[in-house]
Amino acid sequence: MPQSRGNQTGFDIRKLAQSSGQPARDPWARAEHWRYTGPFTRFNRLRGSFPGLGIATVAFAAYCGYEYVFLKDDHSGHGSAEHSEAQH
Repeated sequence: MPQSRGNQTGFDIRKLAQSSGQPARDPWARAEHWRYTGPFTRFNRLRGSFPGLGIATVAFAAYCGYEYVFLKDDHSGHGSAEHSEAQH
């Protein structure tokens, strides 16, 4: 297998990455801080995604309760012995 020629300038990106490591102080840290605080936290962004979900859930549960209590079906159903073809 032929040996690769390498970079003509002698610059090695791997050596640069190893020697530099992580910066001691991020100059943009203060400017980026606002993105993760206050109304921009992950919880607040998720909560704002579905603005009417809470009200809709309560309304649906109330309707299901109302239907269960007040709108009872007095019919005995198709499987009953009293039900005949003449009633259709």
